[in-house]
Amino acid sequence: MLKVEVDRTQCQNFGQCVVEAPNVFRLNSRDEMEYTPDVEDAELDNVEAAVDVCPMQAISLALGR
Repeated sequence: MLKVEVDRTQCQNFGQCVVEAPNVFRLNSRDEMEYTPDVEDAELDNVEAAVDVCPMQAISLALGR
């Protein structure tokens, strides 16, 4: 299990994470990013890509327990 965290003080809702990991990140009707904090290991590559492309470096991930 992966634990995804987003620093909401850094996030500017650019949506690059949505493109890379659409099963984890999404933009709501107000174009604000929402995400699923606990995701399956199968999403690792997608979440790592989202971390890499985030222009604000607002996303972090850790192995859950």
